[in-house]
Amino acid sequence: MQGLVSDRPSALAEEATLAALLRCCVREVAGPRGLVWPAPPYLLLRVAGTLLRARTHGGAALRFDGAPERLEGGAWQPLAVDELVRLVEADLRGHNGEFAGQVAASRDAVAAILRARAEAVPPADPWLASEQALVFGHPFHPSPKSRGGDDWLRYAPEAHAEFPVRLLGVREDVLAEEGDLSALDGMGAAPSGYRVLPAHPWQVELLRPALGAELIDLGPGPVVLPTSSVRTVYAPEAEVCLKFSLDVRITNCLRKNAWYELAGAVELTSRLTPIFQETVVKYPATRWLPEPGHRSAALGTRLHEGLGVIVRESPWAVCSPGVTPVLAAALVLEAPPGDPLAWWSAYVSAVAPPVLELYFTHGVVLEPHLQNVLVGLDGSGMPAQAVFRDLEGAKLVAGRHDLDGLHPEVAGALTYDAERGWARVVYCLLVNHLTEIAATVAGQDDDLLRELWRLAHDLLARQAGELGRPLPLSDLLAGAPLPAKANLGVRWARAADRAAGYVPIANPLA
Repeated sequence: MQGLVSDRPSALAEEATLAALLRCCVREVAGPRGLVWPAPPYLLLRVAGTLLRARTHGGAALRFDGAPERLEGGAWQPLAVDELVRLVEADLRGHNGEFAGQVAASRDAVAAILRARAEAVPPADPWLASEQALVFGHPFHPSPKSRGGDDWLRYAPEAHAEFPVRLLGVREDVLAEEGDLSALDGMGAAPSGYRVLPAHPWQVELLRPALGAELIDLGPGPVVLPTSSVRTVYAPEAEVCLKFSLDVRITNCLRKNAWYELAGAVELTSRLTPIFQETVVKYPATRWLPEPGHRSAALGTRLHEGLGVIVRESPWAVCSPGVTPVLAAALVLEAPPGDPLAWWSAYVSAVAPPVLELYFTHGVVLEPHLQNVLVGLDGSGMPAQAVFRDLEGAKLVAGRHDLDGLHPEVAGALTYDAERGWARVVYCLLVNHLTEIAATVAGQDDDLLRELWRLAHDLLARQAGELGRPLPLSDLLAGAPLPAKANLGVRWARAADRAAGYVPIANPLA
């Protein structure tokens, strides 16, 4: 019996990893080639000449019922992760010697997280508990929990980690900072001529060989709790979030604050403040998390970026009394209680309109994917507010804002052209976000799922009328294909996340 119990995390990790990779195959490998066929109750697809099948529900979210299978010798056999990896490698062009290892590492990480969670105590704060609930990661990523480094588990939000930040003293003549940093100054005391710079302890160890005499180690500081992105933590004593750099690959890329992103966060906070104030008047449920300051050390690009920290406001500071912020990605894990149509209508009404208003009226591109949106639930569990965060993903539509006076690299990092911005909005809002929420609300009831999307269509159509029926939104409501981010493709190409393309998928609003 003990052996069966100890194998449970490995079995769950295998199941989750197989499901994620199979979803990628449907969306990015077989789908674009016309090699996916509905055969109720199954979905069939062909990868590298092998026929696969799985029972599915949830529409484009591709939730699986039971174990996927492969056809071999005229009989259906259970499909394993390693077998599917070999099929993907045989099907895709080129060579990637890292791919199989990344998938296996992600699977092993999920198993390790499950074992650690069994012995850990989740935070009492419901928002933080939701941040630390994402055991399996992105459902359409081939290696959603792949992480570099050996010490990742001690800093993993999914393992309910908490740890003290490391406080460094930065000599004032090499200080690089901008904005309101009073929250950092209150975290500890520095000797005369120095300022306090909190750092992620993992990053301090990674950079230790490069630290010079201009920096002094002040020891451990306040205890913090990691949020879903791993490198962003919540500091309860200061009541702020801190977005650190980590020279570690997490899913697709190294998680560093580039110097132009440090400057861009404060610049965007200044520019977006009046825009959000105007948006809140029209859509009172809208909230956002400003990033009022950043601090680092001007000691060359590696340390400037590697030690850069961005201060972000806490969601508790912006939600109304009686409203509890919960990470949208955590709401995917369990269907809400009560009337599903009323809950969904409240959810879409809180989340979608401000995103479209900001894009069409103000030329602002939000990145409202499941980990960038917190939903404020009222005392009955109904969606009451939507909190948007992470200005790294927020952009300005080129040509609609005066960026004269900004450094060209800062200005470039802050802008998208209109087409790229719209694709990002549609992918994050509809494909990554609402598609997953709808699948959870509907469960295995396909009729309910269709009704949810009819409601969403009607809500967005009303807003389209208020916005003057802009063509991109009209096309969307008419059923234009949706852009789905190609995470498998970008991993196979070993490219930066910003190079990821899109593949078209069916539009449930049609």
